[in-house]
Amino acid sequence: MDKTEKNVYAIPSAAELEQLSELHKAMGDHTRMRILWHLMQKEYCVSDLAKEIGVTESALSHQLRALRIVRLIRSRKEGKKVIYSLQDEHIGWVLEETYAHISER
Repeated sequence: MDKTEKNVYAIPSAAELEQLSELHKAMGDHTRMRILWHLMQKEYCVSDLAKEIGVTESALSHQLRALRIVRLIRSRKEGKKVIYSLQDEHIGWVLEETYAHISER
């Protein structure tokens, strides 16, 4: 494909556009973005991630809930701990690609 050609995608439905907007809103928060970047590196429990990011566990839990609602992260129980990770590899790809975009000069 030459540089003048563009991929043509069907315009998402109104419901899909709403979902995309909610996803981008969730990613638009500085603390949530830091959480996502940390979760790209490894899985974390709430207490370890709160220490790493420098927020209270309560504040972190609020942000994790927002990320779970839009399916950017997932959780699983490990004994008494809840372990968080990215929902899937697409989330890491989106973060890496958007970082590459802002890094271009």
